[in-house]
Amino acid sequence: MADFAKVGLTQTVKAGGCASKLAPGLLAEVLSRLPRQKDPNVLVGFDTSDDAGIYRIAANLALVQTVDFFTPLVDDPFTFGQIAATNALSDVYAMGGEPATALSIVCFPQDGNLDVLEQIMRGGMSKMAEAGCAVVGGHSVRDAEIKFGYAVTGLIDPERVLTNAGAVAGDTLILTKPIGTGVITTGIKQGKAKPEWVANAVESMTTLNRTASRLVLEHAGVHAMTDVTGFGLMGHGRELALGSGMRIEIVVEQVPRIEGACEAVRLGTIPAGLLANREFAECISADAPGSQIPDDMRILLYDPQTAGGLLVSVAADSADAFLGSLRSAGLNAARIGSVLGPYTSGAGEPAILLR
Repeated sequence: MADFAKVGLTQTVKAGGCASKLAPGLLAEVLSRLPRQKDPNVLVGFDTSDDAGIYRIAANLALVQTVDFFTPLVDDPFTFGQIAATNALSDVYAMGGEPATALSIVCFPQDGNLDVLEQIMRGGMSKMAEAGCAVVGGHSVRDAEIKFGYAVTGLIDPERVLTNAGAVAGDTLILTKPIGTGVITTGIKQGKAKPEWVANAVESMTTLNRTASRLVLEHAGVHAMTDVTGFGLMGHGRELALGSGMRIEIVVEQVPRIEGACEAVRLGTIPAGLLANREFAECISADAPGSQIPDDMRILLYDPQTAGGLLVSVAADSADAFLGSLRSAGLNAARIGSVLGPYTSGAGEPAILLR
């Protein structure tokens, strides 16, 4: 593996991981022009910017379908493959589904080192095996920039689908992983990230959301769920708020962050995706009166996450038990805010209140 460590995958791409995605505002503009689906078996489409599509194939069975791929955000090929797989699987878990099959997506230079490609694919398959998800094929194209990921199909009970549009006034918001992967992996590319920061970020990005998702299904009172990935906590919080027609509050100091994330912000390792996320979500947010939010934490709220945690909206009387079960399972979960009440565009109140 010594040879692979010298490859420097992050130096071969302009942006890494979920920070390489299109700006959310641009994507939203294009999607708004597309026709809406008329198939009654489409239970969840792209209308609410949810994590995955849901298609009913029987009275008690539906498919969960998603696709996710991106450029390298770490230098080790095997680890990159693991992260890409973990991230692709996350959208199925975010809907409450169970992954079943996957198709790999490969973009690789024609004259690239095939040993590197093998390690990327081995890393991905190791996580797919951990998830009990069979890799049944895939597709590849020549590309100067390496890109890797999966199209994943899962199974779900149509009566137990969790979307980002069901939050209820009074709910507690719980986040199951800390944030900061974007600024830390940008620090890798810039040569500023400390090894311990990278190790913590990699541990987070290679931890499946399977345990958290299964615990969600075991607890009553969960009304909505999404995963926090490329659009950052604020971007995905925006989608949950607007999808549910609710105002939400985030208590900034309670948001868990990966060790080194705030230091990375202060070093200036800001991915371009963070700036796009801020433009997308800051316009519908405001600080609560008297709040004093540190600049580094405010910036981190918009950090594009790769294989981030689940953002769960759960009834207040169920929150303590749910949070306790997450922590007992070894997850660094935290209560980060609440659902305040109905949101009406143009009423003068922000959709997201920061405290």
